[in-house]
Amino acid sequence: MLIQPTIDTLRSLRLAGMAEAYARQLEQPETQRLSFDERLAMLVDREKTFRESRRQRRLLKLARLRQSACVEDIDYQHKRGLDRSFIASLITCDWIRSRHNLHITGPTGTGKSWLACGFGNQACRQGLSVRYERTPRLLDTLRIARGDGSYHKKLSLLARTDLLILDDFGLKPLQQQERHGLRSTLITSQLPIGAWHEYLNDPTVADALLDRLLNGAHRLELKGESMRKKSANLTKSETKK
Repeated sequence: MLIQPTIDTLRSLRLAGMAEAYARQLEQPETQRLSFDERLAMLVDREKTFRESRRQRRLLKLARLRQSACVEDIDYQHKRGLDRSFIASLITCDWIRSRHNLHITGPTGTGKSWLACGFGNQACRQGLSVRYERTPRLLDTLRIARGDGSYHKKLSLLARTDLLILDDFGLKPLQQQERHGLRSTLITSQLPIGAWHEYLNDPTVADALLDRLLNGAHRLELKGESMRKKSANLTKSETKK
């Protein structure tokens, strides 16, 4: 039997998942009793799963999410205005496929960045490209890019991303519109949305930017005390025990 040459050929054809599944079938006597069609279906299914898993890992690596967050771990116990049905609709990521935006606002410590990373993680798991950027750092990067000639290349990369996460919006002056409404943008900010126009400090730029960011956008306004404060209190209580 030409077992090893077959496995090598599958790998050379970049069918690593199928090659692995084929090798496992040979080690499991019970699979020998299956029909050819059944065994072939198992090999194809394994290759599909392998490729999806590899793509998810690649997307997560490229996303560079600030925090390791999953939507399954969202804390609904802390009173901060989360509506389960609304969160469930966001978890589907249909708003990203429809090229809508999402704004998460609220006081410091209410979990804005964590939720943004959680939605970013979920988007990667559904095969969508994500890019996480702290807004102040991105603005500095773009200003430097203007000088070294890579500005348009960087903007093109952002424009091709299914979901751009702009964390900490409002901490540094935003001088110019950087996205053109081609894909989805998730923004986290301590500033309430009503203060964004004044913050931009330029009526022309503000009108153009906010028209694209606010039109048809989903809004998640967090409330309540800092979750960091709650966590710190729990830690102190555990220490006293």
